[in-house]
Amino acid sequence: MKTVALVAQKGGTGKSTLAIHLAVCASLRGKSVALVELDNQDTIKEWRAVRASDDLEVVSARAQDLPRLMAEAKKQRADLVILDTAGRADTIAEQVIAAADVVLIPCRPFANDLRATPRTVAQVKAVKKKGQRSFIVLNSCPVQGTRHEEARGALEALLTVAPVDVHYYMAFADALNDGRSVEEYDPKSKASQEIGALYDWMMLV
Repeated sequence: MKTVALVAQKGGTGKSTLAIHLAVCASLRGKSVALVELDNQDTIKEWRAVRASDDLEVVSARAQDLPRLMAEAKKQRADLVILDTAGRADTIAEQVIAAADVVLIPCRPFANDLRATPRTVAQVKAVKKKGQRSFIVLNSCPVQGTRHEEARGALEALLTVAPVDVHYYMAFADALNDGRSVEEYDPKSKASQEIGALYDWMMLV
Protein backbone atom coordinates (compact mmCIF):
# COMPACT_ATOMS: atom_id res chain seq x y z
CA MET A 1 0.00 0.00 0.00
CA LYS A 2 1.29 3.42 -0.97
CA THR A 3 0.27 6.52 0.97
CA VAL A 4 0.50 9.95 -0.66
CA ALA A 5 -0.16 13.19 1.24
CA LEU A 6 -0.86 16.58 -0.31
CA VAL A 7 0.13 19.39 2.04
CA ALA A 8 0.63 23.15 1.88
CA GLN A 9 0.43 25.79 4.57
CA LYS A 10 -1.25 28.14 2.10
CA GLY A 11 -4.81 27.61 0.91
CA GLY A 12 -5.77 27.73 -2.74
CA THR A 13 -2.83 25.75 -4.08
CA GLY A 14 -5.06 23.04 -5.54
CA LYS A 15 -4.46 20.21 -3.08
CA SER A 16 -8.02 18.86 -3.16
CA THR A 17 -8.30 19.17 -6.93
CA LEU A 18 -5.08 17.23 -7.46
CA ALA A 19 -6.11 14.65 -4.87
CA ILE A 20 -9.39 13.98 -6.67
CA HIS A 21 -7.91 13.72 -10.15
CA LEU A 22 -5.03 11.51 -9.01
CA ALA A 23 -7.40 9.22 -7.08
CA VAL A 24 -9.69 8.72 -10.06
CA CYS A 25 -6.67 8.26 -12.30
CA ALA A 26 -5.57 5.37 -10.07
CA SER A 27 -9.07 3.89 -10.06
CA LEU A 28 -9.27 4.02 -13.85
CA ARG A 29 -6.04 2.03 -13.92
CA GLY A 30 -7.55 -0.70 -11.78
CA LYS A 31 -6.13 0.32 -8.41
CA SER A 32 -8.01 0.10 -5.12
CA VAL A 33 -8.01 3.66 -3.80
CA ALA A 34 -9.01 5.40 -0.57
CA LEU A 35 -9.29 9.18 -0.64
CA VAL A 36 -9.16 10.72 2.84
CA GLU A 37 -10.16 14.35 3.40
CA LEU A 38 -8.76 15.95 6.54
CA ASP A 39 -10.08 19.40 5.67
CA ASN A 40 -13.33 20.86 7.01
CA GLN A 41 -13.97 22.71 3.75
CA ASP A 42 -15.44 19.41 2.46
CA THR A 43 -14.36 19.99 -1.14
CA ILE A 44 -13.91 16.28 -1.77
CA LYS A 45 -17.02 15.29 0.18
CA GLU A 46 -19.14 17.64 -1.94
CA TRP A 47 -17.57 16.30 -5.15
CA ARG A 48 -18.29 12.73 -4.06
CA ALA A 49 -21.94 13.61 -3.33
CA VAL A 50 -22.59 14.35 -7.01
CA ARG A 51 -20.43 11.56 -8.44
CA ALA A 52 -22.39 8.84 -10.22
CA SER A 53 -19.72 6.16 -9.97
CA ASP A 54 -19.06 4.27 -6.72
CA ASP A 55 -15.56 3.24 -7.73
CA LEU A 56 -13.49 4.70 -4.91
CA GLU A 57 -13.85 5.24 -1.19
CA VAL A 58 -13.96 8.81 0.11
CA VAL A 59 -13.67 9.41 3.84
CA SER A 60 -13.96 12.67 5.77
CA ALA A 61 -11.79 12.29 8.85
CA ARG A 62 -10.15 13.92 11.84
CA ALA A 63 -6.51 13.55 12.80
CA GLN A 64 -7.35 11.07 15.56
CA ASP A 65 -9.07 8.84 12.99
CA LEU A 66 -5.96 8.50 10.83
CA PRO A 67 -4.26 5.50 12.51
CA ARG A 68 -7.50 3.51 12.39
CA LEU A 69 -8.19 4.45 8.77
CA MET A 70 -4.68 3.52 7.70
CA ALA A 71 -4.98 0.16 9.46
CA GLU A 72 -8.34 -0.51 7.78
CA ALA A 73 -6.99 0.44 4.35
CA LYS A 74 -4.06 -1.93 4.81
CA LYS A 75 -6.37 -4.71 6.00
CA GLN A 76 -8.56 -4.21 2.94
CA ARG A 77 -5.45 -4.32 0.75
CA ALA A 78 -5.82 -0.86 -0.73
CA ASP A 79 -3.23 -0.09 -3.38
CA LEU A 80 -3.21 3.64 -2.76
CA VAL A 81 -4.30 6.02 -0.01
CA ILE A 82 -4.38 9.74 -0.79
CA LEU A 83 -4.52 12.16 2.14
CA ASP A 84 -5.77 15.71 1.57
CA THR A 85 -5.08 18.35 4.22
CA ALA A 86 -6.20 21.86 5.08
CA GLY A 87 -4.10 24.88 4.11
CA ARG A 88 -2.47 25.51 7.47
CA ALA A 89 0.36 24.35 9.69
CA ASP A 90 -0.96 22.30 12.60
CA THR A 91 -0.70 18.93 14.28
CA ILE A 92 -3.05 17.42 11.70
CA ALA A 93 -0.62 18.27 8.91
CA GLU A 94 2.24 16.83 10.96
CA GLN A 95 0.39 13.55 11.52
CA VAL A 96 -0.48 13.31 7.84
CA ILE A 97 3.12 13.95 6.81
CA ALA A 98 4.33 11.30 9.27
CA ALA A 99 1.89 8.75 7.81
CA ALA A 100 2.88 9.27 4.16
CA ASP A 101 5.33 7.46 1.93
CA VAL A 102 5.27 10.36 -0.53
CA VAL A 103 4.51 14.01 0.26
CA LEU A 104 3.48 16.34 -2.54
CA ILE A 105 3.52 20.10 -1.95
CA PRO A 106 1.42 21.86 -4.61
CA CYS A 107 2.65 25.34 -5.43
CA ARG A 108 1.33 27.78 -7.99
CA PRO A 109 4.04 29.83 -9.76
CA PHE A 110 2.98 33.11 -8.18
CA ALA A 111 4.65 35.30 -5.57
CA ASN A 112 2.33 34.53 -2.64
CA ASP A 113 2.67 30.79 -3.16
CA LEU A 114 6.42 30.97 -3.61
CA ARG A 115 6.76 32.93 -0.38
CA ALA A 116 4.65 30.41 1.56
CA THR A 117 6.26 27.23 0.24
CA PRO A 118 9.48 27.39 2.31
CA ARG A 119 7.40 27.10 5.50
CA THR A 120 5.72 23.95 4.23
CA VAL A 121 9.03 22.48 3.11
CA ALA A 122 10.51 23.16 6.55
CA GLN A 123 7.55 21.42 8.21
CA VAL A 124 7.86 18.40 5.93
CA LYS A 125 11.59 18.09 6.57
CA ALA A 126 11.06 18.41 10.33
CA VAL A 127 8.53 15.57 10.42
CA LYS A 128 10.02 13.41 7.65
CA LYS A 129 10.32 9.70 8.40
CA LYS A 130 12.94 7.30 7.10
CA GLY A 131 12.44 6.37 3.46
CA GLN A 132 9.87 9.08 2.79
CA ARG A 133 10.07 11.06 -0.45
CA SER A 134 8.86 14.64 -0.74
CA PHE A 135 8.44 16.88 -3.76
CA ILE A 136 7.02 20.22 -4.84
CA VAL A 137 4.43 20.05 -7.65
CA LEU A 138 4.01 23.13 -9.80
CA ASN A 139 0.25 23.51 -10.19
CA SER A 140 -2.11 25.89 -12.03
CA CYS A 141 0.72 27.04 -14.27
CA PRO A 142 -0.24 29.59 -16.95
CA VAL A 143 -0.53 27.94 -20.34
CA GLN A 144 1.54 30.70 -21.92
CA GLY A 145 4.80 32.22 -20.77
CA THR A 146 7.75 30.96 -18.72
CA ARG A 147 6.56 31.83 -15.22
CA HIS A 148 6.53 28.18 -14.17
CA GLU A 149 10.06 27.64 -15.48
CA GLU A 150 11.31 30.59 -13.44
CA ALA A 151 9.47 29.28 -10.38
CA ARG A 152 11.01 25.85 -10.85
CA GLY A 153 14.48 27.36 -10.72
CA ALA A 154 13.73 29.09 -7.42
CA LEU A 155 11.96 26.10 -5.84
CA GLU A 156 14.67 23.58 -6.71
CA ALA A 157 16.84 25.28 -4.08
CA LEU A 158 14.30 24.20 -1.46
CA LEU A 159 13.27 20.72 -2.56
CA THR A 160 13.11 18.52 -5.65
CA VAL A 161 10.34 19.65 -7.99
CA ALA A 162 8.25 17.00 -9.74
CA PRO A 163 9.12 16.68 -13.44
CA VAL A 164 5.46 17.10 -14.46
CA ASP A 165 3.96 20.59 -14.36
CA VAL A 166 0.17 20.88 -14.13
CA HIS A 167 -1.23 23.81 -16.09
CA TYR A 168 -4.37 25.83 -15.56
CA TYR A 169 -7.00 24.29 -17.80
CA MET A 170 -10.71 24.87 -17.23
CA ALA A 171 -11.28 21.15 -17.73
CA PHE A 172 -9.92 20.53 -14.22
CA ALA A 173 -12.68 22.59 -12.65
CA ASP A 174 -15.41 21.72 -15.15
CA ALA A 175 -14.96 18.00 -14.55
CA LEU A 176 -15.59 18.41 -10.82
CA ASN A 177 -18.97 20.05 -11.33
CA ASP A 178 -20.76 16.73 -11.81
CA GLY A 179 -18.43 14.47 -9.85
CA ARG A 180 -16.04 13.46 -12.58
CA SER A 181 -12.29 13.67 -13.08
CA VAL A 182 -10.59 15.33 -15.99
CA GLU A 183 -9.84 11.94 -17.56
CA GLU A 184 -13.54 11.10 -17.53
CA TYR A 185 -14.59 14.57 -18.68
CA ASP A 186 -12.13 14.91 -21.58
CA PRO A 187 -9.77 11.93 -21.82
CA LYS A 188 -7.85 13.29 -24.82
CA SER A 189 -7.19 16.73 -23.34
CA LYS A 190 -3.82 18.11 -22.30
CA ALA A 191 -5.19 18.33 -18.75
CA SER A 192 -5.88 14.59 -18.79
CA GLN A 193 -2.42 13.86 -20.18
CA GLU A 194 -0.76 15.89 -17.44
CA ILE A 195 -2.66 14.16 -14.64
CA GLY A 196 -1.82 10.78 -16.16
CA ALA A 197 1.85 11.71 -16.38
CA LEU A 198 1.88 13.03 -12.79
CA TYR A 199 0.21 9.86 -11.54
CA ASP A 200 2.61 7.57 -13.41
CA TRP A 201 5.61 9.44 -12.01
CA MET A 202 4.12 9.52 -8.48
CA MET A 203 3.67 5.75 -8.43
CA LEU A 204 7.30 5.19 -9.38
CA VAL A 205 8.97 7.40 -6.77
